[in-house]
Amino acid sequence: MIIRGRVWIFGDDIDTDVIIPAYYLNSTDPAELARHCMEPVSPGFHQSVRPGDIIVAGRNFGCGSSREHAPLALKGCRIAAVVARSFARIFYRNAINIGLPVVEAAFPAGELKKGDSLTIDLSRGEIFRSGKGKNKKKYRIEPFPDFLRGIIACSGLMNYHKNRPGRQGGRL
Repeated sequence: MIIRGRVWIFGDDIDTDVIIPAYYLNSTDPAELARHCMEPVSPGFHQSVRPGDIIVAGRNFGCGSSREHAPLALKGCRIAAVVARSFARIFYRNAINIGLPVVEAAFPAGELKKGDSLTIDLSRGEIFRSGKGKNKKKYRIEPFPDFLRGIIACSGLMNYHKNRPGRQGGRL
């Protein structure tokens, strides 16, 4: 499972109110939520982000309330993956549940810049930064287990359960 995209950089402690402010929680439509994604720290993010882009952040990404709207807003922006030093556990699980890959990786400070290109190989546990010479670099990450890759490939936990081999009629 390979993900390629352009990098957006955010810092530590990006909470769910930053990802999607509470006053927009009257919708669960990912496209509507996307219009306000990252608004407090990056106004106009939704207009600049392109399908397949990757967010790279510091520690504790997705902290705060356990709202499922936060990963939905990112998915609505068509973010391909979020890479962070660490995640709030409930955000991590909510993201996986809707099929948004979240990867823990510790990049050295200043190693990546906005607009860099990354390739993430979830199966092999590798991230590559595109470039030439010293700018090209490989980072090791923990490979995603088969069942997590299956959830991501099916665009979420519910689809995974409906479509997994051996299921009759898609019923739980």
